[in-house]
Amino acid sequence: MTAAQTFAEFGAQLSYRDLAPEVIHHAKRAVVDWYAALLPGAIEAPATLLEQAMADDLDRGPSHLAMGRAATPRTAALINAAAAHTVEVDDIYREAIYHPGAPTIAAALAMAQAQNASGLTFLKAVVAGYEISTRIGAALGRDHYRYWHNTGTVGTFGAAAAAASVLQLTALPYSHALCTGATFAAGLQQAFRMDSMSKPLHAGHAAQAGLMAAQMAASGITGSQDVIDGEAGLGQAMGSGPDWSAATRTLGEVFHINSMTFKNHACCGHTFAPIDGALALQKQLGVPVRSIRHIRLATYRPALDVAGNFHPVTAAEARFSVPFVVATALLYGSVRLAAFTTERLADPAIRELMGRIELTVDPELDAAFPGQRAARVSIELDSGETHHFFQPTRHGDPEAPLSDGDLSDKFRELVNPVLGESRAAQLLERLWRLEQYTQINQLEQ
Repeated sequence: MTAAQTFAEFGAQLSYRDLAPEVIHHAKRAVVDWYAALLPGAIEAPATLLEQAMADDLDRGPSHLAMGRAATPRTAALINAAAAHTVEVDDIYREAIYHPGAPTIAAALAMAQAQNASGLTFLKAVVAGYEISTRIGAALGRDHYRYWHNTGTVGTFGAAAAAASVLQLTALPYSHALCTGATFAAGLQQAFRMDSMSKPLHAGHAAQAGLMAAQMAASGITGSQDVIDGEAGLGQAMGSGPDWSAATRTLGEVFHINSMTFKNHACCGHTFAPIDGALALQKQLGVPVRSIRHIRLATYRPALDVAGNFHPVTAAEARFSVPFVVATALLYGSVRLAAFTTERLADPAIRELMGRIELTVDPELDAAFPGQRAARVSIELDSGETHHFFQPTRHGDPEAPLSDGDLSDKFRELVNPVLGESRAAQLLERLWRLEQYTQINQLEQ
């Protein structure tokens, strides 16, 4: 069988399989985290501008946007996925260099609302989307990430699989959904190396394209079965000839959704190890920022390629600036949404501290990427003493996970200002028992 057929067999059978409680629980963790990213992003551009641009697909249809506005499934998937990727707090599958939640869950929810599927069907669709897409992303690897934005490309498979699972497609049309999705996959990394709204749009396009691919397959539209692993297929065109047999080997045995990274900072995940290491060393030393003469941050090359900006002007640029977020963390103790207000962007203390920061690539840490996201931090004090700290992982990675309580706290912090404390609490309580709902549309009633 081709890679697409193997993935499709797994996805089609998953709807009828009893999943371990652990897998269902981790799927709920992913959904809770997705809503925590969705709601604050829904009231910002580009989501607000997309509502204007896509007005002819709104106020009708069986799906709805984050704030309740009716929408066609494809437009709900588009706008909700873009919103969930906007404020940079959505989940990560480290080995695939990929944010699966934004496109996958947006497509799963839009289709589940359209079908009024059960909570358990929705959760199984989320699992299918995560398992298939993370394996494709990991197989494409670092070579793919050189030019492509994995959330835009790989996310299309997550969305296609999730939507196909909600529709309960059998293996053949399921494979056609994946194959058609492959031809839709897009998203250039250059699009977010300067200020633009393209990055969240990549997630939105992936969700919409994947969902439409599943709808097309359900109506009989076919795709090339070897488009993933053929000689001119995805793996060759957008990677370096991955081993697809290795990518499919543990399907149904090892569940990647159990090993997600959930963000503890509101910025690019490549900045997290430097932030965590700098905060840990500052706490260890117990010194004020004014006594720091120089900070040296060494990490893997893609972190600096993507987030090495010393002169961010906009919030979008600042979220992708290691110097900005590390300086913010040292001065304010955290990097939350408030870090990217107009006042913080113009804060002279942050800018002055950024001038004392040096970035460098550590060959050992670079060789360990993407499986390990680490940083070495050195702080030189005015006294002339230099202190070193090794940050082997990020707070929120599988080795240092956020607890269920941490995720609930993150949800409250991000959602309460949008929905109000009472509505947010009600939604959170329902999300933690999603599998009990016989109709997904009961969730937000």
